[in-house]
Amino acid sequence: MNEKLMKEDLKYIFHPCTQMKDHEKIPLIPIKKGKGAYIYDFDGNVYLDCISSWWVNLFGHSNDYINSKIKEQIEELEHVIFAGFTHKPAIDLARRLVNITPEGLEKVFFADNGSSAIEIALKMSFQYFKNRGESRPLFVSLENSYHGETMGALAISDNGLYKEVYSDILLKTIQAKSPSLVDEDEAINDMRNILKKHKGKIASVVIEPLVQCAGSMKMYNPSYITKLRALCDEMKVFLIADEIAVGFGRTGSMFACEQAGISPDFLCLSKGITGGYMPLSAVLFTEDIYDAFYCDYNEGKSFLDSHSYTGNTLACAVANAVLDIFEKENVIEKNREKIKLISELTKSLANLNNVKEVRQRGMICAIELQGYAPEKRIGLKFFQEALKEGVYIRPLGNIIYFMPPYIITNEEIKKMVGVVEKLLHIM
Repeated sequence: MNEKLMKEDLKYIFHPCTQMKDHEKIPLIPIKKGKGAYIYDFDGNVYLDCISSWWVNLFGHSNDYINSKIKEQIEELEHVIFAGFTHKPAIDLARRLVNITPEGLEKVFFADNGSSAIEIALKMSFQYFKNRGESRPLFVSLENSYHGETMGALAISDNGLYKEVYSDILLKTIQAKSPSLVDEDEAINDMRNILKKHKGKIASVVIEPLVQCAGSMKMYNPSYITKLRALCDEMKVFLIADEIAVGFGRTGSMFACEQAGISPDFLCLSKGITGGYMPLSAVLFTEDIYDAFYCDYNEGKSFLDSHSYTGNTLACAVANAVLDIFEKENVIEKNREKIKLISELTKSLANLNNVKEVRQRGMICAIELQGYAPEKRIGLKFFQEALKEGVYIRPLGNIIYFMPPYIITNEEIKKMVGVVEKLLHIM
């Protein structure tokens, strides 16, 4: 069955982040079902999902509690236009997000994916100043950053693999030195110089707090964010925190910004918000920002951004179920034991000749390889060999990383790390 479905897929489908020619030699794997931390193909093979299916599946595949909440909601309302109408799942979710996110974030704007959330924050931060008579066309992000693949999100990213081919048609942005690549003081001084040089022209600074995920899982300390918040206040520019990948417990706290003790002006959330079930994103922002768009119709200051599935009822019901699990099962506290175990099991890997560095921030752990020629595509080889061992990882080039679902057991963690350790010794 795997072979039949693979051939039919390749006849019609162009997959994301994929050179389709690779599938002339590399099998595409049709998945039949998922349960807990595992996914199953049509030939009976079982794989431990060590990356939460692109960082979204927090509480396992086919989670019984989330399933029950979807079934309840679908019997009442699946979706309704979100302009002029509302519904209880969205209201409940907005209230709960405001209550658990950093202080000062009082309003919520819904969309349906992470890139759209970034676009909303960029547009809203620009229009805030426009509504007050200023034109601030510039945005600053960090080197090595990634914020999505729609045009605005791509423009503020700094990943050539995704961005270079579109450079002629992208919004021009400025990249500051990243604290994941240089000394923290050097990074903050570089940001200060940029904000001073372009004073009055910059609308916002955009960061991925603590971990630049698609940027080779590079990590930095929360103290940089604390300093950056103070600098943005001093220079009167907005701070946008892109917690699409790192929010909802990934870095060891519910939101990464908590570790810096700050509140951003905009907080962008997606991925784990629905536990891997439904497309949904949310942008939280301050009352002051909200007030800049509050006016009589003929004043022309309204924020015009819409998506057909904005505030989707099913997605909001799922997100509420996810928050239920966080509350009822004390997830952040329980994850600390797993974080510690991953750290203990991977620590010795740093001593291997083919490992440059092991780094970890909460439930994200990265193993950076060295000594392999680029044409060897070592990440692809690790992916293929790990599958044979029943472990699903998806390396970023020469970065092997773990971002498992929170329901992973200690024994499954040992298997996950053990398979990679075995491969490191033989490849």
